[in-house]
Amino acid sequence: MENVVIIAITKNGIATAHLLKQRFPTWKIFSPSKLRQDGKDIEWFDESTTLKVKELFQNNEALVCIFSLGAVIRLVAPHLKDKKTDPAVVVIDDTAKFVISTLSGHLGGANELAEKIASTLGAIPVITTAADVNKTIAVDLLGREFGWSIDETSSVTKVSAFMVNEEKIGVFQDAGEKDWWLPKKELPKNVHIYKSFDEMIASDCKGFLIISDKIIENKEIQDRVVIYRPKTLFVGVGLHWDTTKDTIREGMNFCLSKFKISPKSVAKFASIKKEDNVKGLQELSSEMNVPLEYFDKTDLSAISIPNPSDVVQTFEGTPSVSEAAAIKSSGGELIVQKHKFPPNLTIAIARRSN
Repeated sequence: MENVVIIAITKNGIATAHLLKQRFPTWKIFSPSKLRQDGKDIEWFDESTTLKVKELFQNNEALVCIFSLGAVIRLVAPHLKDKKTDPAVVVIDDTAKFVISTLSGHLGGANELAEKIASTLGAIPVITTAADVNKTIAVDLLGREFGWSIDETSSVTKVSAFMVNEEKIGVFQDAGEKDWWLPKKELPKNVHIYKSFDEMIASDCKGFLIISDKIIENKEIQDRVVIYRPKTLFVGVGLHWDTTKDTIREGMNFCLSKFKISPKSVAKFASIKKEDNVKGLQELSSEMNVPLEYFDKTDLSAISIPNPSDVVQTFEGTPSVSEAAAIKSSGGELIVQKHKFPPNLTIAIARRSN
C-alpha cells in the first residue's frame, strides 16, 4: 500500500510521523501550520483538521492518524460509505504505545497496516476483527492475494459468523490455487475439506466455502455459501479487424453460459498478433479489466489443436487462432472447443493447469 498519509496534530505526533517516514518514504505527512518547523517532508495545512481529514479520507488508500481514537471517529464518521470503498484508518496514540486498526481492517488493509506500523515503532498493535483475534479464516479475504473474486450472491456475513463461532464449515475446491491456507498453518478445527461437492452437501456443515470457476446451481445451500472465483479461464479469440466489442462479449458469454462457467473467472484474452490491434478486443479488455495477450502466428501454428482450419491457415498463417491462443496463454487444456460466430468471430476457452 503506497497511497498512505499521516496526520499529526501534536509535536509528539510529528516526531512519530518522522519515524514512520524513514521506514515508509512514500507516505506523506500532513500537520497544522501552527506547528510549522524546519524540514521539507511535512505538508503544512491552514484549514481546520476537520476539513483536511475530509479531503484526505476521500483521496487516499489509508490514513494514519496520530491523535485520540475518539477524535478520529468523530472526524471520519460523516464520510463513511461502505467497507468496500472506505480507506483504511489506523490510529496511533500521542506516545506511540498503541497502534489501533480502526476502519476497513480486512478489505481496506488496516489490520495489516497496523501490524507493520507497530513493528516499526515497537508499539502494541490493537486488532479487534473476530477472524484475526480468533486466528481463523477471514471469509471476505480468502484468495485475495491470488486475485480471486466473490460471487455477489454469496452470504459473506452469515458464513463469517459461522466461522468465528466455530460452526462446522465445509470447503470444496475444483479450480484455482491450492495453497490458500495449508502452507501457513493448520486449518481451524471447524473447517473440513471435501473431495466432492456431493459429499460436502450431504454433510452436517452449517456453512460452505466453494472455490470453483463453474456455475453452482444448488438452492439448498444458496443462503449459507460463499463462492470464490479463481482466475483460471483463458479466452482465445479469432476475429477480423472490424469485430466489435459487443460481438466478442456476446460470443464469449454464449460459451460461458453453455458450459456453465463463470465470467468472474476469466483471467485473460488471447489472440493473434496483427499489424494493427483490433479495437473491439482492446475495448472489451479494458472495460472488463482483463489482460490481453497476443501471439505470433509461428507460436500458434506450433500448438496442437483439435479443430484446424484450412481457411484460417490461408488468411492467418496458422491453422488455429482461438483454440491455439487459449491453450498457449493458459498452459492448460481446452474446456470449450472453437465456437464460430459468423462472419467474424471464433471463441475457445482453456483452463490453466494449477
